[in-house]
Amino acid sequence: MVVEATRKGMNAMPTLTRNKLLLTCSAGGHLTEMRQLFPFYSHYNRCFVTFKRPDTESLATKERVHFIERPARNPISTIQSFFQAWRVVSKEKPSMVISTGADVTVPVCIAAKLQGIPIVFIESFCRPYSKSWTGRIMQFLANDIIYQWPQLKAAYPRGIYAGNIFTSEEVKV
Repeated sequence: MVVEATRKGMNAMPTLTRNKLLLTCSAGGHLTEMRQLFPFYSHYNRCFVTFKRPDTESLATKERVHFIERPARNPISTIQSFFQAWRVVSKEKPSMVISTGADVTVPVCIAAKLQGIPIVFIESFCRPYSKSWTGRIMQFLANDIIYQWPQLKAAYPRGIYAGNIFTSEEVKV
């Protein structure tokens, strides 16, 4: 679905409210990038999975948000996050997971992958030359990877270049 949106443009996307998206991202810039996708995901039943911070708590006033433990590269927190993510994914039963990174999305995507749910990972705008830590993991989990800089083609040979997420003329996600 997202890949077809990338190839055909957002206007070609049908409004399928019976399909549910699970959008997962960390706070800060990753959340800002996810919000840039609003023209795409606004057509779908959706929920977010992230961790608590003022900007994500603000999001929860407008969207349905599940808060889970932030892994922060801590093994104990990561395990706790995974089990929380498993419960959310099992409850929500999304048709697809879309991630803009970072750490909180890894346990969410592992839970989704184990439950057979397709995953689309969008590499961060701030990574023009190399894969992020999350991208290195997501290359094994994601069904589709979208990157924002043409020079990442070698890093993501099966990925899709979609242009800059912050410029509406280029990005068609």
